[in-house]
Amino acid sequence: MANAMDWKATSADDRRPVVLVTNDDGIDAPGLRFLVAQLVGARYTVLVSAPDKDYSAVSHGITWRHALRAKRVEIEGATAFAISGTPADCASLGVSGELFDGLIPDLVISGINVGHNSGYHIVYSGTVAGAREAFFNGVPSLAISYNWVGSKSTLDDLKLAAEACMPLINAVVYEVKNKSFPEGCFFNVDVPTDVSHFKGFKITKQGKFFMRAGWEQTTVDTPTLESYQTANISTANTGSSEVSDSVAENQLLFKRVPARIKNEEVEEEETDHRALMDGYITVTPIGGLSCNVQYLPELKTWLEHRLASSL
Repeated sequence: MANAMDWKATSADDRRPVVLVTNDDGIDAPGLRFLVAQLVGARYTVLVSAPDKDYSAVSHGITWRHALRAKRVEIEGATAFAISGTPADCASLGVSGELFDGLIPDLVISGINVGHNSGYHIVYSGTVAGAREAFFNGVPSLAISYNWVGSKSTLDDLKLAAEACMPLINAVVYEVKNKSFPEGCFFNVDVPTDVSHFKGFKITKQGKFFMRAGWEQTTVDTPTLESYQTANISTANTGSSEVSDSVAENQLLFKRVPARIKNEEVEEEETDHRALMDGYITVTPIGGLSCNVQYLPELKTWLEHRLASSL
């Protein structure tokens, strides 16, 4: 990795770096909007290619048989499109050169997601898939998620998460500009719940954390997981709808419910979920589908030097 220097002061290339933002919560999600505002304020050229609706937990699904619709959306300081596809679709189209008149991003950032994506949960994550798809296409990328806790978190925490991640983003852009960002991985970043008091950045490996879900029969179709659409909104207006008698007669309705099964195993040292619970912003190098451990020693040294002056 390159030395701890500011790319803006050292780069011979005066072109502003181009950052593409995507997510899985949808283009209207506050996490994405807060992140875009930070990037615009840092004077990056910002592109947005994000789903036109919530695509949480779709993993790395792609659209193959049908054409995608791209609708221009006004986001101050950015060129933005809402896409009728998955996060992986959005990232793929965004880096293709077709959507933004030949402009290819230097970096793709997927997020900021409501809810952490650590341990085995990266497999389900549409947020991680957006970054992974960029990686598959040879573009450096980050996935950023915030550990939302319903009884504690507010939308202001998502804004703080965007602010807190800017030193890391700037550091990665510097490495990309100097062609020293590792080609064999992308970064999965998780921000702790108490982001205003986070302890620093920590390079971690993917752990085995997994929150199992149970099932229960229901008569109403309501969201089972919190997203930006339900965050801090009164439960009196959840958009629930009673299942009609005719439907109920012909089918059963089941929903996922959290099943907090106690894990007797102690999480390993230096794993993403453990460090996240300890209050760190975790940075996990991911290669394809799992942690790329070969980069851990090098990245730990880089993080210590590169971000020490920013904290």
